[in-house]
Amino acid sequence: MSSENSFDVVSAIDMQELNNAIQQAEKEIDNRFDFKGSKSSIQLDKNELVVISDDEYKLNSVLDVLHSKMVKRGISLKNLQYGKLEPAASSTIRQRIGLKQGIGQEHAKKINVLLRDSKLKVKSQIQGDQIRVTGKNKDDLQKAIQLLRQSDIDLDLQFVNFR
Repeated sequence: MSSENSFDVVSAIDMQELNNAIQQAEKEIDNRFDFKGSKSSIQLDKNELVVISDDEYKLNSVLDVLHSKMVKRGISLKNLQYGKLEPAASSTIRQRIGLKQGIGQEHAKKINVLLRDSKLKVKSQIQGDQIRVTGKNKDDLQKAIQLLRQSDIDLDLQFVNFR
């Protein structure tokens, strides 16, 4: 048995769940009375969502529907990065929403400093877009997970490969 225990800190969106949430939101938009005759739609392009609607009020309503479906499916809204509103074809309005995947360098450094300053007996190491946290005591690793969950980092963090 290994004397070192570890887990990985990642930030990812389950794309299948996101796809299901988009489909459910589009069904609701098709069936709702206040969207009858509206040109509202939600599309997923690689790493961004494109939301199109008639005006800003309807676009916000579409976003509310999408957000409720995402939350029901367990997708955090912290991983969304909203772009500005822009005019689109045939007098509609469009908003691009970026999907944040992975932990960027500035967030990774913030997490490393947070773990180092916590006085827990754990070591953290940046590995690309994830962070490996190692320690001899599993209780310290559990405390590190609790610390990261309670921190004010504006990313949805998942903890995987706990060994």
